[in-house]
Amino acid sequence: MAHRILVTGASVAGSALAWWLARLGNEVTVVERAPAFRDGGQNIDVRGVGRAVLRRMGLDETALEQGTGETGTAWVDGDGRIVATFMTDDLGGDGPTAEMEILRGDLARLLFDAARDTVSVRFGDSITGLHEDGDAATVTFASGLTERYDAVVVAEGVGSATRELVFPGENDPRWMDLTIAYFTVPRVADDDRLWRWYNAPGGRSVSLRPDRKGTTRAMLSLQQPPAGEQTWDVGRQKAFLHERFADAGWQARRVLAGLDTTEDFYFDVLRQVRMPRWSKGRIALTGDAAWCATPLAGIGTTLAITGAFVLAQELSRTSDVRAGLAAYERAMRPMVEAGQGVPKIAPRLANPQSRLGIRLLHGALRVASTRWVRRASGTLFARPPKAPDLSAYDRPVR
Repeated sequence: MAHRILVTGASVAGSALAWWLARLGNEVTVVERAPAFRDGGQNIDVRGVGRAVLRRMGLDETALEQGTGETGTAWVDGDGRIVATFMTDDLGGDGPTAEMEILRGDLARLLFDAARDTVSVRFGDSITGLHEDGDAATVTFASGLTERYDAVVVAEGVGSATRELVFPGENDPRWMDLTIAYFTVPRVADDDRLWRWYNAPGGRSVSLRPDRKGTTRAMLSLQQPPAGEQTWDVGRQKAFLHERFADAGWQARRVLAGLDTTEDFYFDVLRQVRMPRWSKGRIALTGDAAWCATPLAGIGTTLAITGAFVLAQELSRTSDVRAGLAAYERAMRPMVEAGQGVPKIAPRLANPQSRLGIRLLHGALRVASTRWVRRASGTLFARPPKAPDLSAYDRPVR
């Protein structure tokens, strides 16, 4: 059932998909708009079925070894005193900090390096046109090349340009009323192995997370309705953060100082990707381009890895590309819909507007972190989604 397949995007979803497609005997090309592989990025985690897929790839232990070393999550007050702590070992690896915490760039690099010897990779190029006939999809690239493929899979980000080219206007995003900035700041002696989370009035939060690169990962988040901030240039976005967080307290001044010199700034207004379909003929979506659940869901990377596995398996089980894409969607929809079921009120609860709201949040977290209920808290934070049965792909196709 071998096919000639184009994958756009060389991050987690695209590289995992390329690995599985090649492993299953397909001829795979990966095209990436960036001129070179993109390292960097903040903490992500892999749980449950995503870990099972990595084990099948022989990459689970290596991913654990390359983890950030984060041991748990602590909420702190304005003086840095810990209000509530959730240690990963106490929660069976399923608390706010998962057993497998790894930087996005490190996991993407691990997957890309595993795939690169069995696939063709082209950096600095992108799709500008797609046309289907009965036998194949003809792809025109920005470089001027024109090639034909049995299937094309878009494994890009939440704002995928290729998705909009193929499925114009079909995404009905669900805005989560939360703006987040991620970047790296210099490490100081007091930084430890905990994810430290601080809430300030006005729906603001500042958090610091460890890595194993001698730096610290910072996050600034602001709970408010979207106003197009994701379209601003970087200078305007940074000025906006300086204005809003100047008086936030705790380590906000340190974080803002790091903002001015960071080399890996990422800013976004969170929204889920809601697509009525993930395929059109021989063209399919996967990863964030298909279903971005936002970091609030806590399973975005798990969805990306699982979706890559399922899509590769379904495409490789049949000579009918359209049937394979339909089977992939049937298998993944329940898990995606469960993952996207984050209540719209969640960002408001986690980022209170008032000092009273912060005190109530801290009180609830303090109770949840006690020995009697922390196991239940771990389940709440992890929210295991309804996942496809991986063993179904171990059985021969009838």
